[in-house]
Amino acid sequence: MSIAGVVAVVLLGVSPVVLGQEQSSPLVDVNALVRRAIQHRLEESREHPNRPLRYVVRQNDGRQDATRDVIETKDGDVDRLVALDGKPLSAEAERAELARLDDLARHPEQQEQRHKNEQKFREREEHLASLVPDAFVYKLEGVEPCASGQCYRLSLAPNPQFNPPDRAATLFRGVAGEVWIDRERERLEKLDVHFIANVDFGFGILGRVNKGGTVLVEQRDAGGNDWVLTSLKLNMTGRVLMVKSFRRQLDEEMDHYTPVAPMTYREAIELLKKGGL
Repeated sequence: MSIAGVVAVVLLGVSPVVLGQEQSSPLVDVNALVRRAIQHRLEESREHPNRPLRYVVRQNDGRQDATRDVIETKDGDVDRLVALDGKPLSAEAERAELARLDDLARHPEQQEQRHKNEQKFREREEHLASLVPDAFVYKLEGVEPCASGQCYRLSLAPNPQFNPPDRAATLFRGVAGEVWIDRERERLEKLDVHFIANVDFGFGILGRVNKGGTVLVEQRDAGGNDWVLTSLKLNMTGRVLMVKSFRRQLDEEMDHYTPVAPMTYREAIELLKKGGL
């Protein structure tokens, strides 16, 4: 994954809990709401591997518009490319994709590395979530209709008193925007933020995200109070190693979430090869 992609992952980890500890409401103890939202996020994250899903993701990065069928397994996610530019694969491309899956089944070390990367991302999410209550100041703007029913809408801004304990957490210094939290279940439904300043960061490699970048995230309950990502829109520029410029535009839509039985990655490959959800 590119540096910009890693930034997106970090922001997603932050999204359910981007709140602070400054203001409250006569009707809502916002600080308690924040703590519960964080706890709900962490609990769901730890339980989700026991409730694997299959879903479809369509990703457009400005260069390629690709649709993939994805299955979560105890060995990490496995996916099959099923369409390009909204059209089914050609016969040649279909044969190449099936050959790729067969090759993956023969080389478990590739899947092991992917699984290790996924675990590192989850650990980073939990680490950043633990820092968020101190990283932002927030204000409850009101309650309004949303897809799940009624949501709290809060604005958020960097806490000038926050001292990031590591370079990854410095991202918080440059982010402001709004977040919507489901009123009944206290889970994130939508996050709309932008970078209000240039921010240096490090994820094993130094870089910078430029002021003006935007991130829009939406989630919903896939059933059983298991909240999943349904939309990610990312637009940002920056530098890697403070030398090489990058521009990242990404539009992802996830849908057709369906529970599946726990399985190995090889079992998932065989299921993907059969096609269709």
